[in-house]
Amino acid sequence: MKVLRISAQDTYPIRQKVLVPTHELKKAKFENDDDEDVSFHLGAFKDSKLVSVASFFYERNPIFEDLHQYQLRGMATLPENQGQGLSSELLTTAFPIIKQNFCSLLWCNARESAIGYYEKVGFKKHGNEVFQIPEIGPHVLMYKQI
Repeated sequence: MKVLRISAQDTYPIRQKVLVPTHELKKAKFENDDDEDVSFHLGAFKDSKLVSVASFFYERNPIFEDLHQYQLRGMATLPENQGQGLSSELLTTAFPIIKQNFCSLLWCNARESAIGYYEKVGFKKHGNEVFQIPEIGPHVLMYKQI
């Protein structure tokens, strides 16, 4: 397994298949995906095939006091490759990059079904509020100090 920086465009097929399978590909595209000044994307490869992706955006959530923050979005692993530690490797690779950019906090809107995973890799829930993201489902705000 190898983790590399990838383009935003490379993330779209996996995001669409895993995160929004009932929607068109355009739902898998995020604002600022292609802006290299505010985002970067990582991919995990097995046997030279891209099987897991994660995107990181320099984005401040005013709920947190830290001035410099990154938001994790679009983390997804193909179903046949889930449970193999690929997402954890993506995060392990991202943490030093985030820190190099003078940021101390990574936050995300975690799907309710993924709370256990995020807690396992060191994220904490911010409160207990569950909120709905239209057409996607219930989420909670989670964060990790880097």
